[in-house]
Amino acid sequence: MRSRANSGLVNNLNDGLTWGVFPLLFTDHGLGLAAVGLVKGLYPILWGLGQIPTGHLSDRIGRKPLIVVGMLVQAAGFVLALALLDTPLLAGLLSSVALGLGTAMVYPALIASVSDRARPAWRTGALGTCRFWRDIGYAVGALVAGVLADALGLNATVVAAAVLTAGSGVLAARWISEHESGR
Repeated sequence: MRSRANSGLVNNLNDGLTWGVFPLLFTDHGLGLAAVGLVKGLYPILWGLGQIPTGHLSDRIGRKPLIVVGMLVQAAGFVLALALLDTPLLAGLLSSVALGLGTAMVYPALIASVSDRARPAWRTGALGTCRFWRDIGYAVGALVAGVLADALGLNATVVAAAVLTAGSGVLAARWISEHESGR
C-alpha cells in the first residue's frame, strides 16, 4: 500500500503546487489573468473528464501501467512548463494537458488498485487510509510550493515537482504488483 499512498500524495501534491506556483510563474512571463485562468482550468477539466475512459482502461490493461505512466506524464508536464517558457501560453496549455491527462490516468486506477489489494474486511479502512494520504497531498503541495519557491525560486520548485513525480512513478513501477489481490 505504500506506493499507492505515495503516488496518491504526490499526485495531489502536484495540484496543490500548481495552484500556488503556476499563476506566479506564468504571470512573471507575461500571461494575464484570463490566460492563467485558462491554464489552471484546463488541468482539472481534463483530469475530471479523462477519468471516465481511463477508469475503463484500467479494468482492461491493469492498474499499474496507468499509475506508472500517469505519474511520468505528470512529470513531463512540469518539464514542458519550463522548457517552453519562452512561449508562456503554449507552455501553460501543454503542461496543463499533460498534468490533466496524467492525473486522469492515476486517479481511478489508484483507488481501484487499493480496492483490488485489500481484503473485503479491511477494504473501507484501506481506501480511507489511502485517500487520507492522497488528499493530504493538496496541503503538502501548497506548503512545499511556498517553502521551495521562497527559498529556491519558481523554476526550481517546478523542477523539484518534476523530479518528485518521476520518482514516484519509478517507485510505483517497482513496488506495485498487478497480481496482488485481497479477494
